[in-house]
Amino acid sequence: MKLTYEPVIGLEIHGELLTKSKMFCSCSADYGSAPEPNINICPTCTGLPGAMPTANKKALELAALVGLALNCSINKHNTFARKNYFYPDLPKGYQISQYELPIAEKGWMDVTSPLTPLLKGGGNDSLLPQGEGLGMRVRVRRVHIEEDTAKLSHEKNYALVDFNRAGVPLLEIVSEPDLRTVEAALDYATKIRAILRYLGVNSGDMEKGVLRFEANISVRPVGSAELRKRTEIKNLNSFRALARASQYEIERQIKVYESGGEVLQETLGWDDARGITTSQRSKEDAHDYRYFPEPDLPPLKLNDAWIDAIRIQLPELPEAKTKRFIADFELTPSEAHLLTSELSLATYFEEAIKHAKSSPKIINTWIAGEFMRNLNESNVEADSVSARSLAQLIDMVTDKTISGNAGKTVLTELFKNGGDPAEIVKAKGLAQISDESFIQEAVTKILNDNPSEIEKYHAGKDTLLQWFVGQVARATKGKADPVMTKELMLKGLEERRK
Repeated sequence: MKLTYEPVIGLEIHGELLTKSKMFCSCSADYGSAPEPNINICPTCTGLPGAMPTANKKALELAALVGLALNCSINKHNTFARKNYFYPDLPKGYQISQYELPIAEKGWMDVTSPLTPLLKGGGNDSLLPQGEGLGMRVRVRRVHIEEDTAKLSHEKNYALVDFNRAGVPLLEIVSEPDLRTVEAALDYATKIRAILRYLGVNSGDMEKGVLRFEANISVRPVGSAELRKRTEIKNLNSFRALARASQYEIERQIKVYESGGEVLQETLGWDDARGITTSQRSKEDAHDYRYFPEPDLPPLKLNDAWIDAIRIQLPELPEAKTKRFIADFELTPSEAHLLTSELSLATYFEEAIKHAKSSPKIINTWIAGEFMRNLNESNVEADSVSARSLAQLIDMVTDKTISGNAGKTVLTELFKNGGDPAEIVKAKGLAQISDESFIQEAVTKILNDNPSEIEKYHAGKDTLLQWFVGQVARATKGKADPVMTKELMLKGLEERRK
């Protein structure tokens, strides 16, 4: 009997914190704008003997903020440790990190998987309602602080090292192995990114490497509770890479077991061009890193007042905002998720509502449709067209001052050149005409000029009605009210029926 397998997935997410200085020194953390390599450096971040690190207070605050957003407990007593390994991008030969006592731990996040009903992590057997799908609660093992490494540039016969990035504050978010589908892993990663952006602690720009994923993957027979040997896929810097690499590795491991082999515990790289994982080294366990307390940094002592001061900084997070949009604005879960995927878009939507007479549903239709299309094509920020201007434009369509097609024309003009919607309508002569006599004149002319099409319509070709309406729109240059046009056209066609 052939076994059916299920994946067991845990994610480690590394995000650089948006601080002005590095984690343990005063060097600038803005390595991306450095004019040349190896200038934002000092004895501390390059690991010179005798240099003494000092913890970045802002980084600690941002890390605690993330921990609270992920429902974690904040450890009032937490410590730094030395994580020993040797690689050219690690100047000290060890990384200052946190191990036994991280700043935050034992949190959770609810995620969804559209393809497979999932059970709560940790062995619980009840399903969680998640809008348009079934969900699960993923446990967050820990949130800890460490320092980023230098950047290696590999050439044909040598490698170059830029230490501008060395020592930049890095946050690591580690989940328990509770994820059971690639789709659920993607949802988890997407939601973590959204939270980091909502909190303003990370830009989420994966192309620049400020947010990276590492997937720990194993497979086991369905119904089994064992945790088999896992592989870790390092440095995945896009959702696409996370999905492709995870799916490939799941299928690879299943093939290994079905052929009678054993999966090796190892660290893998992802070759995106070939679409395969490649072995890098045997997978390390904690003892391989020889963790021991960082002697140059005292333990952090956090009190309740400090934690409460961080807690009050928490904004309305994506999941809460999504639920509110569904309840307050009568949006579907998918509509609300799109609007809340970015804080700027959600804020823009609510600002448009304040200035509009049209319903939130109508505003959402415009934002999700024509607005997003123009936004993607123009490659500008959402607020390049003010929410007030969009609301004004939508109201002009709703009250039939202009047609929907004219509204699209005006929106494109706003994205290209800006301006006032009413002035654009006036300048381009886009105002819609609802004068019955004007439209009736155009309808009569179209009917008189097309007797053969009238016969076909009367013979049962009902689709010609839209053609007749289109002819009126063309004749009036899109100014005729389409609803009135259709009513008058139907009446005229019936009057000509033999």
